[in-house]
Amino acid sequence: MYNRPSDCHQTTMFGDLESMLDQNHPLYVLAKLIHWVLFENEFKKHYCKSNGSMAKPILRMVGLILLKHIRNVSDESVVDSTFIILL
Repeated sequence: MYNRPSDCHQTTMFGDLESMLDQNHPLYVLAKLIHWVLFENEFKKHYCKSNGSMAKPILRMVGLILLKHIRNVSDESVVDSTFIILL
């Protein structure tokens, strides 16, 4: 089932998460250049609106696929590295 993305920015007890990131990092710059709404609009039509379990966010899936290809790693490696980053 399609899960519409949230419009709010992620915050921590120390402030806005985005302000804590290195805005000169190549992946940060790339993320700002990508028009993410296009991915959301193209893929959401393939999701059922009324049944099934909630899908993982489309932007997370697209982002992981981009990381996989940029770093030339396996599915498992990109998921493992993402979990380390999130911790």
